[in-house]
Formats: sequence, structure tokens, C-alpha cells
Amino acid sequence: MKRRKVLFIHLSNIRLLAKKFAIVILFLSAFVFMLINKTDTVIIEKTSSVATDVVSPLVDVLVIPARVVAGIYDYFRDLKQVYKENQKLRDENRRLVMVSSRARALEIENKLLSGLLNYTPPAEATFVTARVIAEEGDAFSHSLIAYTGLSNKVKKGQVVLSDSGVVGRIEQVGKMYSKIILITDINSKIPVMVERTRVRGILSGDNTSVPKMIFIPLEASLTVGDRVVTSGVAGVFPPGLPIGKIVSTEKNNVKIKTFSNLDRLEYVKIVDYGLDDVMEHAEQDGVLGKQDE
Repeated sequence: MKRRKVLFIHLSNIRLLAKKFAIVILFLSAFVFMLINKTDTVIIEKTSSVATDVVSPLVDVLVIPARVVAGIYDYFRDLKQVYKENQKLRDENRRLVMVSSRARALEIENKLLSGLLNYTPPAEATFVTARVIAEEGDAFSHSLIAYTGLSNKVKKGQVVLSDSGVVGRIEQVGKMYSKIILITDINSKIPVMVERTRVRGILSGDNTSVPKMIFIPLEASLTVGDRVVTSGVAGVFPPGLPIGKIVSTEKNNVKIKTFSNLDRLEYVKIVDYGLDDVMEHAEQDGVLGKQDE
């Protein structure tokens, strides 16, 4: 028992001495490093450089597996994406094939019906783009002047369109300029119909921004918001060209707001639908109205 006690005392003394010795060693080491850092930085830089040269290749070698794994992951992820896109393209291609087959069948059916009815299709439309250079708006007329250059394709009576719908038609053709009578002009009369109900009437300008629809059957069903398009009656305008929409359905005062903003036109499209002969007959019969007198 006494020996154990003496041994424990000796061990305690040794630990205490070791702690004191370690503190002294750490203090001396820190002092030496501080001294070296202050006196000779070249040694530190060389040591750091050598360590970098030794460690960098090892790091590159250790990173190779990670790069390989990341590359494999990216490859399979891209492969999965390509597979999804391929499936989508296949489905789309299948739908397009069905649509193509249906269109081909309709084309054949149309040819058969055309042969039975002796149907003659209308001529393909051509157009000339012209720049608006002047407006003529007063109590008696609403018209535009457009620069058409030396084009010989512009003729009296041709339809004038904007990006939104019908603007009017050519009234006079000069050497470099042409006059366009707008659909809001008091002399403009255009056969139109309501797209939803197929009710026909005449769009009559009144020198305001909102022309009227007149000669409508009494029992006609009209609703605010209904689209109005050209009817093609008399052959002056081809059917289906957008005009505007109904904004008022009061009795004898059906107002149409035009799709085209006629006050801010910069460029217009003058379209030739191949209706020259029809227009000549219409002028003779008075269908086009006073503007052609």
C-alpha cells in the first residue's frame, strides 16, 4: 500500500514536469518561427513552394475518380434528357403524319367536289406595300395619300389592308401617289356580315371613327362583341376579310369599331384579288357608291 502511494506521487511529479517542459518547448518553437519569419522569408517561401509542388500532383491524382464519376453522371443525365426529347418528337411526328393523311384526304375530296360542281377557284392575290404620307380628314371625307412609286400594279378599286383588317380601297391612282378612301368615309359602302350569325348588311361610313351597319334584317340576332367581316356580295371585296366588332346594337344604330386604328397608319398593303372585271360591272351598276363618280 505504501509503495503504491509513493509510485503515484512519482507519476504526478513526472506529469507536472512534462507539462512545464512542453510549455517551454512550444514557447521556444513559436519564438524560433517568428524569428525566422522576420529574418529570412526566403526560407518560408521555398518551403511553401516545395510543398505546393509535392502536394499538387497528389491532389490531381485524388481528384481523377471524382471527375470520372461526375462525367458519368452528366452523361447519363443528358442521355435521359435526349430520350425524353426523342419520345416527344416521335409523338409529334405521329400526330403530324395523321394530320398529313387527313389533309391529303381532304385535298382529294375537294378536287372531286370541284370537278362535280365545275368550281373555278379565285386567282391568287398579289400585293404592294405602300407608305402613308398624308391624311385627309374633315367633315366631308376620310382618306389617305400613300406613296406607291412607279408600280404599275396599283389600280383603282383594289382593297387596302393593315395588319389588323380592312382599311379601305384605292380611289385614285397617280404617277407616284394613290388616294385611299377609308371605310369610315361617308361615301364608303361595303357589303359585310356578322361572322357568328351570318347576318348580312352594309357597312356605311359616316366620317366618324365608328361606322354603321345598315340594311340589317329586323329579326337579326346581334350581340355586342360580334365580329364583322366582308361578305363577298357583289364581288367587290372577297369574303372573310376582318372589319371590326359590334359595339352598339341600338335600333337603326348598329356601330362597328374597326380592328384597324385608322388614325395611326404608317404602312398599308394594297391587295389585288383579281376582281377587276367585277369592279367594272359594280361601278356601272352603282354598287361601289358615290366615291367612284
